[in-house]
Amino acid sequence: MQDIRNVAIIAHVDHGKTTLVDKMMLAGNLFREGQKVEEQVLDNNDLERERGITILSKNVSIDWKGTKINIIDTPGHSDFGGEVERVLNMADGCILLVDAFEGPMPQTRFVLQKALQIGLKPIVVVNKVDKPNCRPEEVYEMVFDLMFSLNATEDQLDFPVVYGSAKNGWMGEDYKTPTTDITYLLDKIVEVIPAPKVLEGTPQMLITSLDYSNYTGRIAVGRVHRGTLKEGMNVTIAHRDGSQEKTKIKELHTFVGMGHQKTSEVQSGDICAIIGLENFEIGDTICDYDNPEPLPPIAIDEPTMSMLFTINDSPFFGKEGKFVTSRHINERLQKELEKNLALRVAPFEDSTDKWLVSGRGVLHLSVLIETMRREGYELQVGQPQVIYKEIDGEKCEPIEDLTINVPEIYSSKMIDMVTRRKGEMISMETQGDRVNIEFDIPSRGIIGLRTNVLTASQGEAIMAHRFKEYQPFKGEIVRRVNGSMIAMETGTAYAYSIDKLQDRGKFFIDPGEEVYAGEVVGEHVHDNDLVINVTKAKQLTNTRASGSDDKAHIVPRTVLSLEEALEYIKADEYVEVTPKSMRMRKIVLDHLERKRLNKE
Repeated sequence: MQDIRNVAIIAHVDHGKTTLVDKMMLAGNLFREGQKVEEQVLDNNDLERERGITILSKNVSIDWKGTKINIIDTPGHSDFGGEVERVLNMADGCILLVDAFEGPMPQTRFVLQKALQIGLKPIVVVNKVDKPNCRPEEVYEMVFDLMFSLNATEDQLDFPVVYGSAKNGWMGEDYKTPTTDITYLLDKIVEVIPAPKVLEGTPQMLITSLDYSNYTGRIAVGRVHRGTLKEGMNVTIAHRDGSQEKTKIKELHTFVGMGHQKTSEVQSGDICAIIGLENFEIGDTICDYDNPEPLPPIAIDEPTMSMLFTINDSPFFGKEGKFVTSRHINERLQKELEKNLALRVAPFEDSTDKWLVSGRGVLHLSVLIETMRREGYELQVGQPQVIYKEIDGEKCEPIEDLTINVPEIYSSKMIDMVTRRKGEMISMETQGDRVNIEFDIPSRGIIGLRTNVLTASQGEAIMAHRFKEYQPFKGEIVRRVNGSMIAMETGTAYAYSIDKLQDRGKFFIDPGEEVYAGEVVGEHVHDNDLVINVTKAKQLTNTRASGSDDKAHIVPRTVLSLEEALEYIKADEYVEVTPKSMRMRKIVLDHLERKRLNKE
């Protein structure tokens, strides 16, 4: 029986966990001599590399002095809470990675709380001690206080601390004396984290994640809870809803390095992948053929935010995307449901080309939209809506825990902005010349807050939030005050007309861009919508030669990212997303028609 350790790595966004895993893999000699190694091996899809965040959890295993260490990388964002919960079920201990300057952040708290509830044994790694003005000892105190406030047991509070810098590739017990490699950390893992308990009896395995291969179809990944699974063995799949079906395991794989390796049997405590099962979902149990005993399924956080997805029916549809019909989009959303646990998709009011997609937050949903866009889909998305619940006959809405860290001079602005959005300040502490402010704020208030906070603090603010609970409805919140500027005709936008209209507001388009009637081309300075003609060119008669007037001086356009656009639009607007472009538009394109509807 091989000695095994299962470890999950927990950290806030950008504290360096994926970099640390890279270094562990180097230490375990996973790469051939001279093989070119990419940075952040685990964040291997484009979106993850661009944003520098982990979205999907990954498994890697290394061999260290005869012990097999299974390392599980977890996402740090609470928007991907569905991912985190499943993954922690596979581990026996966790490495809590904290930045030596920032200390524990709200997202860290979210994941750590889940880990402590399951009863994992933590090792704390204080990373980035090579940074100037870092404060490793204070951070250690902060971590201890955090664990204490999360009701950790005595055994969990007696955690070892490792100091180091993953980027420079060293870990040691004292931050003042750098070592040469990360052996200290790996030895600590083997020493402190308990080996999985070997339970004899009939086999049981909870499916905690899915893999997909074009050759063998869906692959079930999970940790063998007790007993032994063998290749070719007959088993029962116990579904979440209580039904059961008999089936057979075709192949068993264990994780070795970055990939899989075929094996004949897997004993309890190891993580494996099973090929050849037909219908299964995450949270189902694989158990004995004759007398099945299912494990309790994984509980997953409910979604808190929903958006309307619909086909692209703008005048420019089908010009850039490969997949534009409702059948394509529906198939893609159903496929996403298989992997994405916290997502829900329902048809919208009996219509065949509109879906209500619910998730954990704007980031969760925008990552899905961005992924679809890159795969060649065209779609339109409505304004994000909060999901209300009826609790004891009272209308309740989701409340989030919001932390804003800004320089002291901007703190009053921040408090003003958040309280206007029905937020309540809970605490405020000064750290050097910056202030850490904590609020409770309705999820509705967070939509569109980030752009405003960054503008008001000149880009200095660090903002993080996580779902807390449902509370009674807080009343109306005023979102965006300015109206939109809307194109009147379809055609090419000219610099001449944009120049003449610049005092009316700021534009989202460049001269020479194709626009269509009903497209939102800018933000009006006043609170009403304004229909403008940006397709008017200069009349070149004899009195107006091309060079006789002043040159057009045009302010560069405002570029919105996908999240910003989703948070920016009003209830009567859509964001149109295609592989190459992103436009905002009114749902009703014709402006006379809009006037008529507004009167009614």
